[in-house]
Amino acid sequence: MKNKKIDIASLSVTFILGIFFILSSQLEAKTIREYWIAAEKVTWDYAPSGKNQIEPEAGLSVWGETLTYTKYQYIGYTDSGFNTPITQPEWAGILGPQIRAVVGDTIKVHFFNKTDRPLSIHPHGVFYKKDDEGADSGKGSSIQPGERYTYTWIADEEAGPGPNDPSSIVWLYHSHVMAEEETNLGLIGTLIITRKGKERSRDDPTPKDVTQEFIALYTIFDEENGEEPGLKHAINGRIFGNLAGYQTQLGSRVRWYLVALGNEVDNHTVHWHGQTVLHRGHRTDVIELMPASMTTVDMVPRSAGNWLFHCHVNDHMMAGMSTYWHVK
Repeated sequence: MKNKKIDIASLSVTFILGIFFILSSQLEAKTIREYWIAAEKVTWDYAPSGKNQIEPEAGLSVWGETLTYTKYQYIGYTDSGFNTPITQPEWAGILGPQIRAVVGDTIKVHFFNKTDRPLSIHPHGVFYKKDDEGADSGKGSSIQPGERYTYTWIADEEAGPGPNDPSSIVWLYHSHVMAEEETNLGLIGTLIITRKGKERSRDDPTPKDVTQEFIALYTIFDEENGEEPGLKHAINGRIFGNLAGYQTQLGSRVRWYLVALGNEVDNHTVHWHGQTVLHRGHRTDVIELMPASMTTVDMVPRSAGNWLFHCHVNDHMMAGMSTYWHVK
């Protein structure tokens, strides 16, 4: 009888230890993704070539009178030293660094305000506590010049792709101390969440079912208090075909993340020449965007060439909201 009691006790201890190790392994499996992002003043050129790359004979009209302005931008760095900037793809333009996660991950963004005004980072979509909202009170709502703050966000199930979404979806992040001013200054980026099990690896949260990903921000930056020459109808901060880098190949599986910000005039109809896209089960070649809207579409290029990628609103086309995407 005594031996039986010992055996039962041993089994109980073994069971408890087993549960402990299972829980421990689950805790260890939680992935924390860290990003180091600074806000900095930059000199931004809306048309670095100085030319209209879509219709050279038409020139830049009034929108070319002044092309260079002082703006603010989110810059990604490799570590807490904030010494080595992360290389951005050419097509990213003025966008801040991509923040990525897989459903279930914790995101830590170490923010350093290198500018001369209070700023923040406010994310859409993800779960956060009040201090990490980056807006409307709380510790992270207004980071003073020269100061740092670490935001903690959770990519929970509600932040990830829904039942009718593709394997990854896009959210915006932006400064929200004086939001309407700061997005116009250029403090905008994207946060991409991949469905659990669809990531390439634990270290690579990009979706494994696509070959390439592109991001396009359609917005009108107002540089001169509503005066026409200062209304820059831009894609990722470039006008009249000066945004380069959208290059792909026939048969590639390409995912486009489309976002918009701005005012009531920022109602955009994004159009690809030479290709259709799949959007929530529907086939189209035009996607409607309104301010602060975010959507994801997929395509497989079927025709080689240099194709227009532009807003189909007439006034926006005339003002330079166009570029090319290239298929080899």
